[in-house]
Amino acid sequence: MSASIISIDGHRLDQAPPIGIAGEERKAALHALGCALKQHGYAFTTVTPLTHSRVNARLASGWAHDLSGIFGWSRAFKPAVVNATLIDLMHDAEVINHDNGMLRSVLRASTLDGQLYLHSAYPTTAADAVFFGPDTYRFVRAMRASLGARMAPVRRAADIGCGAGPGAITIALVHPGAHVFAADINPAALVLTEINARIAGVTNLTPVDSNLLSSVDGQFDLIVANPPYLIDREQRAYRHGGGDLGAGLSVAIVDEAIKRLAPGGTLMLYTGAAIVANADPFRQAVEPRLRAAGFHWTYDEIDPDVFGEELDEAPYAYADRIAAVWLCATRPDGSA
Repeated sequence: MSASIISIDGHRLDQAPPIGIAGEERKAALHALGCALKQHGYAFTTVTPLTHSRVNARLASGWAHDLSGIFGWSRAFKPAVVNATLIDLMHDAEVINHDNGMLRSVLRASTLDGQLYLHSAYPTTAADAVFFGPDTYRFVRAMRASLGARMAPVRRAADIGCGAGPGAITIALVHPGAHVFAADINPAALVLTEINARIAGVTNLTPVDSNLLSSVDGQFDLIVANPPYLIDREQRAYRHGGGDLGAGLSVAIVDEAIKRLAPGGTLMLYTGAAIVANADPFRQAVEPRLRAAGFHWTYDEIDPDVFGEELDEAPYAYADRIAAVWLCATRPDGSA
């Protein structure tokens, strides 16, 4: 498939085709590109959109001069900045947008725990954007700590709203004998999860087009999720959590886990909670559900203040802050 060609105000724009419709040939090229970046020792930590904007605004020219500028900061670049092998791989993978000689990658690459993850370029304004950022790092690190403390075996696991796949891939690496399902409703997320799993050498992961776990049968020993938890005006899937304060999807995931976890199974949920008048409405919504189902759980604030700029938006007019929280809830195994 070749890039589509459009014209805006007389300017020729060659646009890369959507990632979500990638066929096997393009997937192979994406895999090769990711592996090549790893071989070049590529490393990049993705920041918040606000920080990204501020850092890029410092540059007089805005041009990328290295791989982190191209694949991390999503800056325009000239072909001479990239060696011939990498530029050929980018063309094969169809990840370059052309604008009258200015080139820009449609993907970013971030590194976390020694793995490389391809995800959407900045700014993530498209409806099918696949987000990766500071929440991802907090989510994976909290999950790794909880996995290390969990003694029960993991045979079947699911990552609800897998995005670029860091949660599912982490589980698959820690538990190579488990069958891990990476569920999402975004075709681009499922393609990138598949590619990122290949880059990581993971073979026990299955991407599945599923709203929550509606397309996957059976019970699970582990369910993890890092869902969107903000109120987004455009209701983009990767960002909009629903409900009054963005917690609607997170509450739905708790309900799904209560139904689908096997005895001894655990839900690990990283999400955001809008604090209003020093109270946490998300916690108030899920604790009665967990108590009624007989679960044991812990609930911790990982970061007391994230996305503070959202407090200027109308839905948060009465919120004190938005906290990043970690819920770890386990169904008793019935052996006691």
